[in-house]
Amino acid sequence: MQTGSVTTPFGRRPMTLALVKTQFRAAEIKQGKSIDKWKVYRDACDARSLLGLRDRALAVLNALLSFYPETELKEDGNLIVFPSNAQLIARANGIAGTTLRENLAVLVEAGIIQRNDSPNGKRYARKDSDGTIETAYGFSLAPLLARSEELALLAQRVVEANRNLKITRERITIARRDVRKLISAAVEDGVPGDWGKVEDIYIAAMSLLRRAKTLEELTGILDELELIREEVINLLERHVNSEESDTNDIGSRQHIQNSNTESIIELEPCSDKEQGAKSSKFNERSAEPIKAFPLGMVLKACPEISAYGPGGSIGSWRELMTAAVVVRSMLGVSPSAYQDACEAMGAENAAAAMAAILERAGHINSAGGYLRDLTSRARRGEFSLGPMLMALLRGKKSGTTLAVS
Repeated sequence: MQTGSVTTPFGRRPMTLALVKTQFRAAEIKQGKSIDKWKVYRDACDARSLLGLRDRALAVLNALLSFYPETELKEDGNLIVFPSNAQLIARANGIAGTTLRENLAVLVEAGIIQRNDSPNGKRYARKDSDGTIETAYGFSLAPLLARSEELALLAQRVVEANRNLKITRERITIARRDVRKLISAAVEDGVPGDWGKVEDIYIAAMSLLRRAKTLEELTGILDELELIREEVINLLERHVNSEESDTNDIGSRQHIQNSNTESIIELEPCSDKEQGAKSSKFNERSAEPIKAFPLGMVLKACPEISAYGPGGSIGSWRELMTAAVVVRSMLGVSPSAYQDACEAMGAENAAAAMAAILERAGHINSAGGYLRDLTSRARRGEFSLGPMLMALLRGKKSGTTLAVS
């Protein structure tokens, strides 16, 4: 092989450290190593986005490989091909000469091939008396053989990323459908709720989808859609449970009335005050429990609380609740106020509420008073974590400061 020494390019083309590094790597090919040239080419095609290669550059690479006589690139073989520009143009679908030179430079810069220029810059091979190539000048394919494993891994990364992108888009499509149809069903059936506001949030999320290209952007939109879906489902579930509770109350009152009519035992009459108290206690209906949102969504909306978790991170609801107690004390929230919140919302949701309050602590005058207000609203069935988390997520995406509600 002729890859054991560093060669410099002919003419005005400069030598760079990157080119030196490429030649060093090409010289370190393991003894006896070989690879199917079309397999490594397919890997390079799959990994083109990570390698910075254009389609035209890949067409030129395909043409160069076609001039290599064997199917496998071998460590102990001559890995230099020396076609003329005219021959390369013919095999690269007739691209222009300037385009050919540009894309050869792209391949060299990406470390896919390397130049092995002759003294006069021409490409040719010198053969011995037996017809065996003794010296060749042109383009070395040694970097492809040296980087074959790396190119395979890069191709696998791109395939996996594309798979994740496809799965995320599919989940977005399902979430969009769910939110759209659930909102329509709620409006048509007259379910109480600020559906206009929910619709506005949904439309805002959809406006971001048109510009989203990367997996990170799409994942952010998916998180927001799932939050909206959870909030809509919570409202619908609360409405359904309320209707069922009303039906059960009517049935219970009818049963009590019938039982009293048929009873042969005469009950001692109670005072009006006692009767009123019993009636109030009987008709009182506790608010539906607030459904907890996924821990990942809470931490994404409220990342600051992670610093107060064990070891400076949070990996479970228990750790979030531990951190919330620390934050409660730090923000001056009384133990009784936090205990009331836990009873009204549930321990997980109270911890999530503390995380949200911490996130906007600089914009809240009294953390304790704010938490008590949220607790009162939770007892009346007027509080949900969904809008609070969505407001924080939207604020982070837009870079603005939004007040939690």
